[in-house]
Amino acid sequence: MSEAYTSGAHQAAAPLPTEAEQRSANASVGELLGEVTKDLSKLMRQEVALAKAEATESAKNAGKGAGMFAGAAVGGHFVLLFLSIALMWGLGALMPLGWAALIVAVLWGIIAAVLALMGKKEMKQVKGLPQTAETVKEIPPTLKPGEHTA
Repeated sequence: MSEAYTSGAHQAAAPLPTEAEQRSANASVGELLGEVTKDLSKLMRQEVALAKAEATESAKNAGKGAGMFAGAAVGGHFVLLFLSIALMWGLGALMPLGWAALIVAVLWGIIAAVLALMGKKEMKQVKGLPQTAETVKEIPPTLKPGEHTA
């Protein structure tokens, strides 16, 4: 009776294994590789989703800039149109109507310049996919946690 009492009460308890230790002891190599494959698949889907979100944002900014350039093109077209009309009227008849057409053409030139500058500003805000590029760079070191990369 004393043997049963002393053997159970005074021995130190072994630490409980962690969840990862239990899985590695009980899981086969195939199951572990299956989990790794599933995790990699999930990571890649998340990267693709991030790339789509960034591409959408960049496309919106590019669209705004392209719209401003289109407006500048229309303005430039009117500059040529009214300068041609002004030159025709100014040289052909030397009438005040030609000078009025020239003033309109100059106004269109100012509008075109403002739109072109605004379009250039919008295009500078297009950044591409910076966050996706950064997180994709982190994938290889994650797959090889024991290696240290410089």
